Amino acid sequence: MLQKIITICNAKGGVGKTTSTASIGACMAIMGKKVLLVDLDGQANLTLYFIPDDDAIEVSIFDSLVDGVPLPIVNVKENLDIVPSSLEMASAEIALTNLIAREQLLGKLLSEVKDRYDYILIDCPPSLGIVTTNAFLAADEIFVPMTPELLPLKGMRMLDNFISTLQRVKPSVCLKGVFTTRFNHRNLNKAVENAVRTRYKDIMLNTRIRENIALAESAGSGNSIFEYDANSNGAKDYKALTEEIMNR
Repeated sequence: MLQKIITICNAKGGVGKTTSTASIGACMAIMGKKVLLVDLDGQANLTLYFIPDDDAIEVSIFDSLVDGVPLPIVNVKENLDIVPSSLEMASAEIALTNLIAREQLLGKLLSEVKDRYDYILIDCPPSLGIVTTNAFLAADEIFVPMTPELLPLKGMRMLDNFISTLQRVKPSVCLKGVFTTRFNHRNLNKAVENAVRTRYKDIMLNTRIRENIALAESAGSGNSIFEYDANSNGAKDYKALTEEIMNR
């Protein structure tokens, strides 16, 4: 049944990584695909996107990675499940340090449930440590959202080097796509996007996610952008992006 495990990552925060994971996953679910979201970020923003009451989370991905308990899968919408995170994930790098085969723990956990889903989407923390290594090695495809600004562009070089290192362990690890978030028509945005397209011309996605207040408002509401405002630019853009990702 499983078609793909997709990791969505950027070493820089604030680029729309979690919003993208939530929106793409929700769109796939609306299309009738069975989807599992995995929140690896200690800020637990993806979890809060669909489960606004963090007191409702008793077991998280931290317990599975560190203590080996089964993945605590929670159904949040029709066709859409999530493995929640917690603040404990902020200390996961230290907790995982001395565990055997620590870079492969997530892949092993997902292997036990992947047959239930068409797509598994993994939201990474904004860092390139053991947790993100787990997400990359578990993935079939890696997609990177980035804002059209100079600092995120420079950060992409660090991500490229990180992937090159992981290819020694798993040669198939590679970027499948890069897409632009928070796009507007300022000259700097266009210049940076053109630089990204030149660098990643073969994997740069055509869809841009435009700046849209509805995307920010929907976060933490318990609803995806498609339920919050189906006619917003955010909903239209993420529908187009999801279709582009599924068809690659």
